[in-house]
Amino acid sequence: MTITDIQKQTNKNIQEKANLIWNIATHLVGLYKPHQYGNVILPFTVLKRFDDILKKTKSMVISQADSLKKMPIDDNLKDTILRKTSGYDFYNTSKFDFEKLAADSENIESNFNDYLMGFSDNVKDIIANFKLADEVKTLAENGKLYIVIQEFNSTNADMSLEKITSTDMGYIFEELIRKFSESYDEQAGAHFTARDIIYLMTELLIAPERNEIEKNGCAKTAYDMAMGTSQMLGCLDEKLKEVNENADLMIFGQELNPQTYAIAKADTLIKGYNASNMKQGDTLDNDQFSGYTFDYIISNPPFGIDWKSEEKAVKEEFTKQGYDGRFGPGLPAVGDGQMLFMLNGVKKLKDTGRMAIIQNGSSLFNGDAGSGPSNIRKYLIENDLLECIVQLPTNLFYNTGIATYIWVITKLKPAHRIGKVQLIDASKCFVKRRKNIGNKRVDLDDECVNLILKAYSGNVDGVYHAENNEQIIVESKILDNAYFGYTKVTVETAELDENGNEVLKRGKPVVSKGKTDNEIIPLTEDIDSYFQKNVLPYNEHAFMDRSKDKIGYEIPFTRLFYKFVAPRSSDDIFAEFKALSAEESELMKEILGE
Repeated sequence: MTITDIQKQTNKNIQEKANLIWNIATHLVGLYKPHQYGNVILPFTVLKRFDDILKKTKSMVISQADSLKKMPIDDNLKDTILRKTSGYDFYNTSKFDFEKLAADSENIESNFNDYLMGFSDNVKDIIANFKLADEVKTLAENGKLYIVIQEFNSTNADMSLEKITSTDMGYIFEELIRKFSESYDEQAGAHFTARDIIYLMTELLIAPERNEIEKNGCAKTAYDMAMGTSQMLGCLDEKLKEVNENADLMIFGQELNPQTYAIAKADTLIKGYNASNMKQGDTLDNDQFSGYTFDYIISNPPFGIDWKSEEKAVKEEFTKQGYDGRFGPGLPAVGDGQMLFMLNGVKKLKDTGRMAIIQNGSSLFNGDAGSGPSNIRKYLIENDLLECIVQLPTNLFYNTGIATYIWVITKLKPAHRIGKVQLIDASKCFVKRRKNIGNKRVDLDDECVNLILKAYSGNVDGVYHAENNEQIIVESKILDNAYFGYTKVTVETAELDENGNEVLKRGKPVVSKGKTDNEIIPLTEDIDSYFQKNVLPYNEHAFMDRSKDKIGYEIPFTRLFYKFVAPRSSDDIFAEFKALSAEESELMKEILGE
């Protein structure tokens, strides 16, 4: 199925099911504030998804559980047998399901608690992260528990795999979370990643290995350090199996938010992944995968969000472990922690590993020479880890319209990419949506993704146009690593005596106070030659203090792809104004019948 087909299917299912579930939330008005609806609706949506999936084998599981009670076997073996009976990595041994719960309004609270206790331990962990027990009590005391269950038990609320694919279910969860979060003043970095972006990221990850995977399959590991509802990992697995159905991917993920972690774990259980590889906690100060390395890393960490709560732990790791830890190259400003996630990913890549990670524009240029962000870029480029950066169109995400970039980082560049970085401007590569979802006003369809991949695979300077739309453009530039580096040189001016001669002390010029300046000299230029050509002709008493040299790195993406567009002439504007005025006059005459 193409991206375009998936988007059409997904849009329909999202709107139908998300609207249905959202309407259930109207029963919570007065009891909960709008931003609290998710505390109820999200866990109930997960439970209903489980309930519909387990329906076919539920009676067999109950029968098997009754039989096992009489057998002298340990709990681990019982658990294994019941999982096999259910056909999934989870089960429920309670006699209740949503249908039976909806048939007994008088005992709804005790019956529902019995239903929850019937789940396997891995689902109980999900329920615990939703903190559902408190909500059940509140709902029951206010006469809402039965109403909510009744609404979820409707025919239209069928969430079986036959009705809703795993991909669509992920979208529905994300749309629900987006709706619930609208009541908050959410920061720009707190958003989910649409499938079209994820599919592009997966293609960039596997591109160099695609032929090998196609021929021989693969056995790989993948990690998402800010996994949200785990859709990135799921899409990567889908992509690998699309290339070769025998491809095997073991996924790992960590998520801070307990609710989205619970959704992610639920999703992995349903899909048959090892749910124990999904971890809850803060990646920066509570790394659940210390010592692990992975073949692929795919992630969209929060950006524009501070790391004050993790500051103590991060700085301690930086100071005590240096390059043996994750943050040795440097620390960004406390106001934006996205580059910390990037460093975490670099540390966790295998020697042949590849990472696709989303960043906003600040990672390209923030920080002066010698600062944390500059030193991080320096580390990535000088160690030849940065392979490619793709600028995405604006308005591509649900909750933000800002410019974003995919950084492709690898521990082992192909020979033709060694010592170089590819920059791809895909800001004009998009199709407009017929209907916006939040801030998402544009999509990457199949043609867009293929055009970006064509530019990436070509790995040359060039401009690429879509066959069916000349306005869809992708531009590629290949630059040597050294292009991005510079030396910040301190330039002083000698103090002069009353005769205009330089004042010397121990044979060296005395610095004239208040006249210190800096020159930014590209690494590709000789510093002495630059000084002779660009400084001395304008200040014959200038000299360099080379002891204060600092090496910096920045990626001037905007400058490199800037195209000057001459402003329209005043005559053209005036002529257009006159034409519009004349058109307006004629329309008014028609209206007035003149």
